[in-house]
Amino acid sequence: MIARYTRPHMGAIWTQQRKYECWLEVELAVCQAMEDSGDVPRGVSKRVRKKVTINPTRIAAIEQITKHDVIAFLEFVAEQAGKDARFIHAGLTSSDILDTALALQMVEASSVLMDDLEALLEALRDLALAHQETFTVGRSHGIHGEPMTFGWKVAIWYQEFQRQQQRLKAAIADIAVGKLSGAMGTFAHLSPSVEKTVCLQLGLKPAPISNQIIQRDRHAAFLSVLALIAASIEKVATEIRHLQRTEVLEAEEYFEPGQKGSSAMPHKRNPIASENLCGLARVVRSNSLAAMENVALWHERDISHSSVERIIIPDSTILLDYMLVRLTSVLSKLVVYPARMTETLNQTGGLIYSQRLLLALIHKGAMRKDAYEHVQQHAMVAWKNQGVLSRIHLLRNIYRRRKSRRVLILHSMSAIKNRFSREYLER
Repeated sequence: MIARYTRPHMGAIWTQQRKYECWLEVELAVCQAMEDSGDVPRGVSKRVRKKVTINPTRIAAIEQITKHDVIAFLEFVAEQAGKDARFIHAGLTSSDILDTALALQMVEASSVLMDDLEALLEALRDLALAHQETFTVGRSHGIHGEPMTFGWKVAIWYQEFQRQQQRLKAAIADIAVGKLSGAMGTFAHLSPSVEKTVCLQLGLKPAPISNQIIQRDRHAAFLSVLALIAASIEKVATEIRHLQRTEVLEAEEYFEPGQKGSSAMPHKRNPIASENLCGLARVVRSNSLAAMENVALWHERDISHSSVERIIIPDSTILLDYMLVRLTSVLSKLVVYPARMTETLNQTGGLIYSQRLLLALIHKGAMRKDAYEHVQQHAMVAWKNQGVLSRIHLLRNIYRRRKSRRVLILHSMSAIKNRFSREYLER
């Protein structure tokens, strides 16, 4: 991922340096387990750990010759460790190291994301409580519906991210799996007890069964959860973008001193952070699809998934870290305009109370169909700013009965009486 969207702590997890450190950690844990079982002389893992200092540049140079990253790594270890290196990688295959070390990195990255989610939830909680009595209009299809509070809107976001937090916990448990069963996963050259011991030491679970790799449905599920979290981020960011539109302007991103909105128009204050988050969510979502494509491999293993994972797993975790932190910043400094929300509530002349009026008429004895039609007729006139939909006035002049007790005719409000247009009646 480019530096613009990479926070240092998360970026460090996915460096070549950290990757090879995890490889070495797995190799030495296996060596130590084999020392404990008597298959390797005592002290080998300790001596190798002391001698080997990871140098990604040197490993890359060796790989130019070997054309194999794990063999290049093993040759590098041998350069520094000497004769003890012959005990490293005994009974293992490349994917044992690659997949187990990748699990370590994913767990480490997920820990950062969990912290990010906790900070975001705190910001959402504070915002919801601060505006639990800030009335605003609720919209469906982008059209005014009924009154609600801004805090209620934010509380919905809060609970959604709580669900995402639980999904991430489950996904972490799913990918925190190691595999040290050798080629084809048959344990032909290494005891299952070694796998169990090493995974326990590394904080992982041994895969219950595997072939030459850890099965990629686990990774696809993990990337899918990251995509879901990104989708929720986009949901909140999209709402902020709508609320910041000039015609609405009920809330907006904080505009810092010295900040500029446009190279041409000095007046512009744009929702750039929210737009940025909506764009990045597309990348995280597309990466989850690539992870699903990785599930189907040839026979017991091929490496078509490997090149993809070098991109999508680091990029998705790095991006989501950036997105969570940026959204938290936006929400923590969000500028909310309660007076504008009140103005918007009154903008349609009481139309937002049409359901309350409908129910009041039904309560007074009107049939639902008749009450709905009469309220709608008055509402359609109010839509054209030819009056207001007044519950008090309508109930004051409520109705007169005909012979049929089921038919109730609502008196028109004096302000809009006889002003129905044929156009609206036909609609």
